Amino acid sequence: MPMKGRFPLRRTLRYLEQGHVHLKDTVKIVTINYKTHGDFSEGTRDFVFYNLPQLQYKNPTVQMKTFQNITPSPYIRCFLDDGNDVLIDTDSKSNLEILEHLNKVLGKSEEVLERERKAQERQSNPAHFGSGHRRRCICEIPGQVPCPGKVSLPKELRGKYRDLKADSLKPPRGVRPDS
Repeated sequence: MPMKGRFPLRRTLRYLEQGHVHLKDTVKIVTINYKTHGDFSEGTRDFVFYNLPQLQYKNPTVQMKTFQNITPSPYIRCFLDDGNDVLIDTDSKSNLEILEHLNKVLGKSEEVLERERKAQERQSNPAHFGSGHRRRCICEIPGQVPCPGKVSLPKELRGKYRDLKADSLKPPRGVRPDS
């Protein structure tokens, strides 16, 4: 597949997965205000160009919007679900400093990410059943045979009836069948 457009590597899955900022669940909207020219907004422009796609990929439930040439100084405003907002000044900072500051203020800690990862692994495998899992018995999965304690199995699925069918009876060894 040919890579077309301006800097197509920014749109590759490998590049997007390299982002490491996971915003807290309380963050709902992120707005980035910057100017398209001038030295004060250079780090914010680089942040929008290089790091914003990664941030959007890692936080799909957060709405992100950029505003260009509206305010004289660059900043990031994050709106939280309780109605409060957090204002981050990005004036004369590099894109890596902005990313580090955003992660420190509104990012999830490594302990929280590890806990969420373990919980996701535990819930994601539908083959697990028993106490402490989503299903207590395999009979709760659609298409499986119901529990014999609740519903009797059909006779053709029971071993003793299957072996006693007239077609499957064989005479003992050494005895000739009657003809």
